[in-house]
Amino acid sequence: MRKYDSYKPTKIEFLDEIPEHWEEKRMRFVGYMYGGLSGKSAADFNQSNHEENKYFIPFTNIANNFRINPENLQTVVIGENENQNTVHKGDLFFLMSSENYDDVGKSAVLIDELPETYLNSFCKGFRITKENIIPEFLNYQLHSKQHRHNLLTGANGFTRINLKIDKVIDLLTALPSPGEQTAIANYLDHKTAELDELIADKKRLLELYEEEKSAIINQAVTKGLNSNVPMKNSGIEWLGEIPDHWEVKRFKYYFNLITEKVEEDLPKIGLENIESKSGKFIETDTDFAGQGVRFRPKDILFGKLRPYLAKVWLSNFDGQAVGDFYVFRSKQEVYPEFAKFRILDSSFIEVTNSSTYGSKMPRVSWEFIADLPIAFPEIQEQQSIARHIETKCSVIVAKKAKTEKLIELLTEYRTALISEVVTGKVKVIE
Repeated sequence: MRKYDSYKPTKIEFLDEIPEHWEEKRMRFVGYMYGGLSGKSAADFNQSNHEENKYFIPFTNIANNFRINPENLQTVVIGENENQNTVHKGDLFFLMSSENYDDVGKSAVLIDELPETYLNSFCKGFRITKENIIPEFLNYQLHSKQHRHNLLTGANGFTRINLKIDKVIDLLTALPSPGEQTAIANYLDHKTAELDELIADKKRLLELYEEEKSAIINQAVTKGLNSNVPMKNSGIEWLGEIPDHWEVKRFKYYFNLITEKVEEDLPKIGLENIESKSGKFIETDTDFAGQGVRFRPKDILFGKLRPYLAKVWLSNFDGQAVGDFYVFRSKQEVYPEFAKFRILDSSFIEVTNSSTYGSKMPRVSWEFIADLPIAFPEIQEQQSIARHIETKCSVIVAKKAKTEKLIELLTEYRTALISEVVTGKVKVIE
């Protein structure tokens, strides 16, 4: 790739120049915006077999895709005389509101012919009216770093970040000829597909690393390290066979439930501070309200809500657990590091998950956990098992970190490539 022969200054912020023959146009002069569904109630959506059902594009179809996925549509009841906007092939769609800056202002393009289809109420559609504008090119340009910056300078809000329509329609674009737009879009289709496949492969590798880690933990905390040791039937369905010398006792024999309320000004942590499955502590700026349960170093915090049962953390400082945690303190017969891995094991998570109750916020009860039979070896063997797991998993964690860094670099390169090509910094056609 090389640069164009000549360039000229541009009024587009965060961009110094564009190719000499490219045209600057505001979005308002190449098309118009229209609204999504209005006046609908929750009862109108996803009513199976309703005779007035019509398709609509959900919020997630725009948030998760560069192009609208025609297989990911939902239904809404639309009466015969309702005045709602239908979508057309070539339309672009914007997320006008989101909880984070990564999603707000994101666009997706519709390249397929759809049956009568509408747009969800949290988004806006943009219909191109000029014949010399290629929708796929314009969508790529809207994903460039420069245009994203220019859109987001007007976004604001507290719990949700909101984007005003005027910010979109006043956005300056840089447009080459229709032939160049098509060639650029085709080039980026090819290159981003290659990068997306690479990124997907690396993400699958991360999943395999996670499975390997889970297998190491599961094998060690349920069968021990010696594959030749005699086994016995535990008599407990979820435990299955265990080493012959391991003892089965109820959970409450090994742990105390801590319910002490905090009187001191100690650090507060919530569920968002614990990474699921890894037991990793994550620093956040969240200001948790209310009084928490006192925990000490070597206590185990266990997320008791169904979606967060795999949030297990072995504490290393004094603090207070706010919200939906149980705080377990190991008794003398238990090595805390082993206990953390035993509670993180998938078999423990599954059996506790099977007992959760409640509809809105299902959780596991202490009474169920307290009476749950569980098998532990003697403390010296617990220490050996914990050291084995930590050694094996540290290798996997290092591999994961390298892979995550590679995904980050590939993603950054993808964004940079789009930005350079759609702003004319490099030329992709002769």
